[in-house]
Amino acid sequence: MTRWTTRDIPPQHGRSALVTGTGGLGYEDALALARAGARVVVAGRNPAKGAAALAAIRQAVPGAQVRFGEVDLASLASVASFAARLAGEQDSLDLLINNAGVMTPPQRRETRDGFELQFGTNYLSHFALTAQLLPLLRKGRQPRVVTVGSIAARRGAIDFDDLQAQRSYRAFHVYAQSKLACIMFAFELSRRSKVAGWGVQSLAAHPGLSRTDLLFNTPGGPTPSVYLLRRAFRLLFQPAAQGALPTLFAASDPAARDGAHYGPDRLWGTRGYPVEEAPPPQALDAAVAGRLWELSEALAGVRFG
Repeated sequence: MTRWTTRDIPPQHGRSALVTGTGGLGYEDALALARAGARVVVAGRNPAKGAAALAAIRQAVPGAQVRFGEVDLASLASVASFAARLAGEQDSLDLLINNAGVMTPPQRRETRDGFELQFGTNYLSHFALTAQLLPLLRKGRQPRVVTVGSIAARRGAIDFDDLQAQRSYRAFHVYAQSKLACIMFAFELSRRSKVAGWGVQSLAAHPGLSRTDLLFNTPGGPTPSVYLLRRAFRLLFQPAAQGALPTLFAASDPAARDGAHYGPDRLWGTRGYPVEEAPPPQALDAAVAGRLWELSEALAGVRFG
């Protein structure tokens, strides 16, 4: 693959997209898609941040077709309400980018539904959102779902015996599990879509090491030592616009393969330009992915199809 950039995004006129997350990677995804002509919904829980993101996009892209959708991914009721509103506002959806997340709160926290915060926000809420938007996606033109993982997933494992980290909470371990679950969801959605004939492509992507607010906007704040470490290494991370490229390639390029995994091409996937990348080996365990899917439907109270 050549050094693919946002200049290579095919025209997106007439296509509708939903991106979760108003800052960092989500903002860069929305900006690039709006610049390519897509109608974009930027979804997040903070209306002030959403308004700021829309203003910045409109300043960069006069005439951009962008709007904000309020959703709290730490609340399944909010996710359901948002999906219902969207279904009342448009007849179809061509692209869903499951991007927003939280990272390594020092103490265990829970969503409003009682799930561990990282598992519930990063993974389960996007699982539920995708299920509830599936009818819109099935009416879309060549619909795609791109779910954003992380290189942290390489160290992840799905711990069915302590999925909510109630017995043992190790912040990074739980974050890695949540991101591994995101990648496994992307692959399982691709498999099930093919079998059921939903016509929805599903891909996974990750941004390598990128400078985003996620480094510092940790719920409860990072510990002082973690904060200093992240500050010290911040300049070694690539800009968010660069980190967004694998997601944007997966979302828009005709060469992106259904069921594939994309990340940066340099320094062990930490930076660079989009390339198809082997996922963590544990993400390919179809039996674990199927078990996680069935459990997630029960936990989130949703059904696909």
